[in-house]
Amino acid sequence: MITTKNLLQDIPADLKNEVFEIIAASESVKVERIISKGQVSSEWYDQDQHEWVLVLQGSGELLFADGTSVRLGAGDYLNIPAHCKHKVSWTPPDEVTIWLAIFYS
Repeated sequence: MITTKNLLQDIPADLKNEVFEIIAASESVKVERIISKGQVSSEWYDQDQHEWVLVLQGSGELLFADGTSVRLGAGDYLNIPAHCKHKVSWTPPDEVTIWLAIFYS
């Protein structure tokens, strides 16, 4: 059955922890909605796949292992090559940030 959903709706009331939801996946591609509210990454991400990430709502900052930081707002996106170590260094604690991440080979 085909159903529609909205990436900006159905936000969990409890956002004590960051929320990761797989929207679609195959062997070579995964589409994920990530919901943040003040969370940051405790560990570096070092992924086998490339990651294309878009901020749909809110804002956030990514820190890369080389010291580069990138702040993204609604509508901003970037492509992170596989094995490019990075982490989320900031999301605003007073607003919900919704990310759309596409992982691909």
